[in-house]
Order: sequence, then structure tokens, then C-alpha cells
Amino acid sequence: MSSSTLDKPLSTDDHAPGATAEEVVAPGSAGFQAKYLARDIQAGIITGTMAVPLSIGIAMMSEYPIKVALATVVFACFIGWVNAFFKPGNFIGVPGVAAGLAPALAMGVHTFGIENMAFVIFLTASMQAVVWKYNWQRYILQAVPVYLVEGLLAGVGLKIGLKFATFCYEIPAELETADVFWNEARIQIVLISIVGFAAFVYLFSKFKDTKPAIPYFLLIIASIVLAQYMPMSMLFVEDVPFVLALPIPHIESAMMWVYIVGFAAMLATIDVIEQVMSNAAIEKIDPLGRKCNTNNSLWSIWISNMGASFFGGMTNLDGLAKSTTNRLAGAYTKFSNVVVGSVVLFFFFNSHYLEYLPKFSLAAIMIFSGWKMVMGLWHVANYGQYALILSVLTALLVFKIGIFEGMLVALAIHGLINYLVFHQAGKIPSKVIIKKYFEKFSTGGTAD
Repeated sequence: MSSSTLDKPLSTDDHAPGATAEEVVAPGSAGFQAKYLARDIQAGIITGTMAVPLSIGIAMMSEYPIKVALATVVFACFIGWVNAFFKPGNFIGVPGVAAGLAPALAMGVHTFGIENMAFVIFLTASMQAVVWKYNWQRYILQAVPVYLVEGLLAGVGLKIGLKFATFCYEIPAELETADVFWNEARIQIVLISIVGFAAFVYLFSKFKDTKPAIPYFLLIIASIVLAQYMPMSMLFVEDVPFVLALPIPHIESAMMWVYIVGFAAMLATIDVIEQVMSNAAIEKIDPLGRKCNTNNSLWSIWISNMGASFFGGMTNLDGLAKSTTNRLAGAYTKFSNVVVGSVVLFFFFNSHYLEYLPKFSLAAIMIFSGWKMVMGLWHVANYGQYALILSVLTALLVFKIGIFEGMLVALAIHGLINYLVFHQAGKIPSKVIIKKYFEKFSTGGTAD
């Protein structure tokens, strides 16, 4: 997810064709409006088709089965739609598996085992439920500066880019040669990958403000056609069974229990922060200028996460990339989520169709997604030199030592620098520094 936002709120002139002044004043239900049915269906089909390869890529990055990621998206879409009738958070957001947490989930799989990840997600959802209950989301960005979050996402973007770069030179086993790595087949697929990526970037820059799904459609269709005429490494979808079960942990070590609680707290915090930032952007692109209620969005997120834990699912949030596509494709209400979920559900039940997708085209999509997360650092320059340096350091720490450890180290460095500046340069006593810091939470201030 990129957290970059538009600088200018939509005016009435920015509304999609057909919106009147009366509609802006009285937007109606967030879940369904008959007058927008055709637009929501169209937007849902387009966004759903785009969501499939993104969900596949995030699942592979997270080292989760692809079908589990698809099931997570389907469940979150329907929960988001139902929630929109009585607790609307945003009006055109589309949920999906959280890209920003993909490396963390992969680390969790390696550390705790896939058999314990259902409990990790359940614990994450429980913590998010507490955050929702007491509306603590308003304090999180006060404790964690926005520019540190941008740095975290940039580090994740680097991980995603390098992970999928290997697909750009992967060839079928029968074309491998023992004595020469860069044989003719490998050079050929590298050239195809470069051309495909360049075409994707060009098309995205051309259509991002009007029809952002076009580059995804054209890249996927072209790659599938090309794969009919030359051998390529293709996507493989493991046919894992869909089983409902209680998320019971299998942990014996006391220290592992401490670590798993801290890990779940980290997942919950990052998931909440990403949703807060996404909602700020979604509000600005809403065709009817409707206001978002982030705490209501958290209600939907924790229910979706908790429900997903019963089938081994992943974390979710309303991502900006899919939400932007949904808006530009014509969506006005959350009914488009039903259509998105239906499209993804089709591929869940017919996952063999996904094996027609060459890996190089999936790599182009995911490398571009990672690059957009890295480019979020450009927006940090608005906060000043210190913020930019610290966000770059956070990105490098997250890339090198992991999300959990990298964020903790970055926060410790940030706290130490602030303490030294206030205590040494400002000659402010330690007690006063601590008191003023906690006063920010009661006065609604933000983290420095």
C-alpha cells in the first residue's frame, strides 16, 4: 500500500459524472444505492480483476498459500459490505491482504510455524478490537510519527522488489544448463521482463488518473498470449483444503509466548496505522466528498481478521491502490465490494486458471507496487531534513533486520534524539520532557 495522498480535496466539480449537488448533501446508504448499481458492478469487476494478481503476489511474499489469501479477500469484502450499512468507515474502500505486513507474516511463519499463525492473527484481531473499543487509533499516530511509517513501508517495498526480481530471470527447469547460467533462454526472459515492466510503467503513468486497471489487464493478457508460444516459468497454485478450525496455539516456551504477544501487537499497530493513512487518502478521492470514520473501519478490520483466523487467513485493510482503482472505475458505494469479492471467489474455486499466468508478469506488478512504497519517501521531505533522514534510516533498518526489530530501533533512536535535544540543548529537566510528551495524548497533539 502506498500512503501518498492527493493534495487537494475534491470539490463538487471533481465528482464523477451524474453526481448532483443534492447527492453531495444527502449521499444515502454506504452499502447500496440502486441508482449506482451499474457503476458499482462495473467498478467491482475491474477492481476485482486487479485484486487477484496483487493478492497472489502478497501471499507469495508472506509465504502463505495463494488460496488462503484469496479467501481472506473474499471474507473481508463481504464483511466490509455488511458493515457499511450500520458502521460505515469509508465509502469506496476495497479490503485486501495487507502488503505492508507481508514480510512480517513471512517472518511469523518461519518463527512460529504456519500452524500457529492462525492464533497470531486471532491475537492481532483481539488487540485491534480493544483499539476500536476505546478509539485508541487516534493516539497511535501521536506515538509513531507519520514519517517513520513511510520509512517502514519503504523498507517493505524494497523487500517486495527484491523478492520478485528473481522471477524476472527464472526459466523452466528443462531450459536450465549446468555450465552456463546466462544461457539464451534466461537472457530472453530478462529482456521480456524489462520490456513488460517498462510498458506497464508507461501505461500506468498514462492511465493512472483515468483507468488505472488498464496496465494490469494489458500486461496479464499479453503475457498469457506470449506464454502460448514460448516456454516460461508459470505460476503454481497449491490446492490446499479450506478448513474451519479454532485458532488454538501450539506453544510451549514461555519466552515464545512473550515474543508472540509482542509480534501480534506489532501486526495490530501497523495494520491500524496503514488503515488510518489509507482512510485519509480515500476521503480525498471520494466522488461525493463523504467523510471517513476510521474507528468504524477498524471495526470491520478486526472482525475480518478474527474471522480469517478460523480458516488460517491473513491480515487485511482497505488498501489505497485498490480503493483508487475502485473510485476511478466508477464506484459510489460499498456494494462494489460484493462484486470484488465475487470475482476473487471465482478464482478461489477455479484456481487452475491462475496457472496460465507467467511469473514475469506477476513480478512486474509486484516490483512496481514495491517501488511505489519506496517512493513514498519523497513525501517525507515536506516534514524537513530530520524526518527524511530518520525515515530513510527506518527503511534500511526494516529492510536489513525486519519490520518488528527495525521499527523498535528506529523509535528508540527517535526518542533518544528528542531527549538529547530537549535535555542538553534546551536544558529541560527529564521529568518535564516526559510530562510534556504524555500531555500530547490528552491535548490531541502529534508526535514530533
